[in-house]
Amino acid sequence: MTLKLKPAKLTIKNFSPFGNVIQRDEAKRILINQDTTERFHDLADIDVKTQDGYPLINIFRGQPRPHPIEIRMMERHPLGSQAFIPLQNKPYLVVVAPTGEKVTRNDLRAFIADGNQGVNYKRNLWHHPLLVLEDSHEFLVVDRGGEGENCVEEWFEEKSFAQLAL
Repeated sequence: MTLKLKPAKLTIKNFSPFGNVIQRDEAKRILINQDTTERFHDLADIDVKTQDGYPLINIFRGQPRPHPIEIRMMERHPLGSQAFIPLQNKPYLVVVAPTGEKVTRNDLRAFIADGNQGVNYKRNLWHHPLLVLEDSHEFLVVDRGGEGENCVEEWFEEKSFAQLAL
């Protein structure tokens, strides 16, 4: 039997076990540049501190997956956090599970983010790759570059996947 996941609204509080919500709401605000620029300060705990690692900035352009969206695998990055900041005001989906050596479909949590919210996944947190709802949805992505294996995938058994209930 397929597990149906209903996405919850993404909030700072309900996402805190998994990482940070990157948004202007509730952020510390600082005026800089002769008071012509408002800085929304310290929005995420970027974690790329490893001997051979360095911060890496990319742009990802995602395409929607076929409906119903099936969650057949998860991935984690043991060498650093990974932040996704949308470049367009479009909602998207986030599927996560707690850190650990293994993940099952019963560990999954789903969220729907509005186009003004980014997410920063904690180091080693299980998450599904990008889940966009509209064509060519772009994200600024901050993660770790450098030596070492920084992506571990876990595929579910054929009859043990989950499906998003949209």
